[in-house]
Amino acid sequence: MRKCFVFCIALCLSLSACTSHPTPQNSPIVAASFSADSAYSYIAEQVRFGARVPGSEAHEMCAYYLCERLRDFGAVVEIEQGSLPNYEGKSQQIFNIVARMGDVAADSTGRRTKILLCAHWDCRPWADQEDDYDKRFTPVTGANDGASGVGVLLEIARQISLMPEERRPRVDIVLFDCEDMGTPTFFTGKERENTWCLGSQLWAKRHLSEAATYKYGILLDMIGSPDATFYKEYVSMQFAPEQVNRVWNTASKLGYAAYFKNELSYPITDDHYYINTIAGIPCIDIIHYDPHNENGFAHYWHTQTDDMRNIARESLDAVGKTVLTAIQK
Repeated sequence: MRKCFVFCIALCLSLSACTSHPTPQNSPIVAASFSADSAYSYIAEQVRFGARVPGSEAHEMCAYYLCERLRDFGAVVEIEQGSLPNYEGKSQQIFNIVARMGDVAADSTGRRTKILLCAHWDCRPWADQEDDYDKRFTPVTGANDGASGVGVLLEIARQISLMPEERRPRVDIVLFDCEDMGTPTFFTGKERENTWCLGSQLWAKRHLSEAATYKYGILLDMIGSPDATFYKEYVSMQFAPEQVNRVWNTASKLGYAAYFKNELSYPITDDHYYINTIAGIPCIDIIHYDPHNENGFAHYWHTQTDDMRNIARESLDAVGKTVLTAIQK
């Protein structure tokens, strides 16, 4: 199953039968503090390491950088290591970065008190959407597809660290590894199932006993495009409609309705799918969707041109302020 749209007939029929009603416009709300410049710099720092392909030196160096930044913001950070079979059935090493902000000891209460914020931090080893076949075997820089969501989460962590202790939301930030290790388009062997989002699959299986302590989750993926548009993704609406509407309503009140479209999109295979289906945590996906492109994503998706030219501070600002404001309501 590719990281793209799942054109299942039954789902498409269900989707076409759904309607998306505008949320009522109440009084304006105050936007949370968020620096798009800081988020942009965190993305640029990741990109400077090169393509963060699992097993590479850039991947190792970036992991150290991300852990240090999160610790700087007061988080308790650990690297969750494990392995799952890749698209060829070989063991793939996984390094998830888990950062807890807030009272870690309160996890034992068993109540839904925490919010899960997540993104993937790895890069795709193959630019398999390149028109030039030879270029398809080169890694993707992943400025938008990976680094953008991580950069916004780092800035959210920084802003939380600056809040008075009594106002800080209880947040776990999880950066998933090996999200983009799914079957490449040039593979001619028998395709295995569930080859995408290995890090979230591992995390969801290992944290089943803790799942009941989460209120909900928000996944950020490919949120930095200059022309970013975020639709109400089908899987998100299936498992967490209340959270989707909460976030989209917040965005509208903040003046970001041009980014957060009040329309449904097709289902997307992303980390939130496994958080919902394995861990049972209602999780939504804020992900750029372009209905005018054949694959639904930006024209540079999984190509060598996924670089800093495709990161806009305005898009980072819209997502960062919306998420940070929504989780404090």
